[in-house]
Amino acid sequence: MHTSNFEKHTEKNPISKFFLDNFYKKLLSQLQNLHPETILDVGAGEGFTLQKLKDRGIGKRLEGIEYLDEAIEIAKKLHTTITIKKGNIYTLPYGNNSFDVVICTEVLEHLDDPEKGLSELVRVTKRSCVLSVPNEPLFTIQRFFRGKNLLQLGDHPEHIQHWSKKSFEEFVSTKLKIVTTQTPIPWTLIVGEKD
Repeated sequence: MHTSNFEKHTEKNPISKFFLDNFYKKLLSQLQNLHPETILDVGAGEGFTLQKLKDRGIGKRLEGIEYLDEAIEIAKKLHTTITIKKGNIYTLPYGNNSFDVVICTEVLEHLDDPEKGLSELVRVTKRSCVLSVPNEPLFTIQRFFRGKNLLQLGDHPEHIQHWSKKSFEEFVSTKLKIVTTQTPIPWTLIVGEKD
């Protein structure tokens, strides 16, 4: 039993581990600066991000929403104290302004309708959203040179949307005021606030 997200988090390749560690360093720093009491991780996968938040004491109430049953099953085995519910980004089971911060990392690029997904994230946050996507074309180029999906020239088979740093900022700014943008290779990480 595995998912592509599980593979990413258990990768042994030192370059891949370096990239992911650097991403989490930036993500956790941004979240710590927001001082949230309540956090929702949409697309929580197997609970790796929520576990890191819990271990560092970031947030008092942490919840996750995940679409894949397989990921939820893995989370129950790996992170027994983390709460992850079955759900869908397009219809989150929460009222308006339910969480101080909503996290959505490595999800929007998988969506047929990212605008609808982003609107739903904004609806359930009180203050801020922390969002990340692959930074294209850098993400695909580095995958190719690491020998991933060579026949597709490095393109990830599950990615429908492709954003550069600039185009992702433009997309996010349709719903949120951008506070910070960082580019931990090979991703774009944005903190946006509700108006």
